[in-house]
Amino acid sequence: MTSLSVTAAPCSCACSCEPSEAELFARLDEVINDYHEKPGGLIPALQTAQSIFGYLPETVIRRIADGFGKTVSEVAGVVTFYSFFTLHPRGKNLVRVCLGTACYVRGGKEVLDAFRKKLEIDVGETTPDRQFSLEVGRCFGACGMAPVVMVNETVYQRVKPARVGEMVNQIMAGAAVAGEKEHA
Repeated sequence: MTSLSVTAAPCSCACSCEPSEAELFARLDEVINDYHEKPGGLIPALQTAQSIFGYLPETVIRRIADGFGKTVSEVAGVVTFYSFFTLHPRGKNLVRVCLGTACYVRGGKEVLDAFRKKLEIDVGETTPDRQFSLEVGRCFGACGMAPVVMVNETVYQRVKPARVGEMVNQIMAGAAVAGEKEHA
């Protein structure tokens, strides 16, 4: 695990500044205080912490472990078990390519390979400019429209490997990607 580099989402104030490390940890302490006595409170605390910091660095995991009276390895075990937690900063755009059975059979692996090539990263990695992170999903519930890709909260259906470059360019430009899509 790595130490924290403050790259969290901007604060909610009108100044458009980023919160200080002290402010982030103050929010984390409030979350720990809210959840530490609730049964099953560890997972919602981790989810909220990840939304505050953008990921779960070692310093955050240690703070949560202390607040919940658990060992670091217990908390880290929960974090590494669930795929929605991440130990590394994610990019602005989270690309998840479905490799469930229907998507795999209909070309999901080729779509994934096209994203790997275009973004020049592998699964679990983030581009150096922090614009894209690439992950694999197992089923987005759109098997009849396979292969499916989810970018942030938008589901793209019937994605063709040849269109991946165009999709990435449109996402970078902030434009809506043409073609079949639905919002999750």
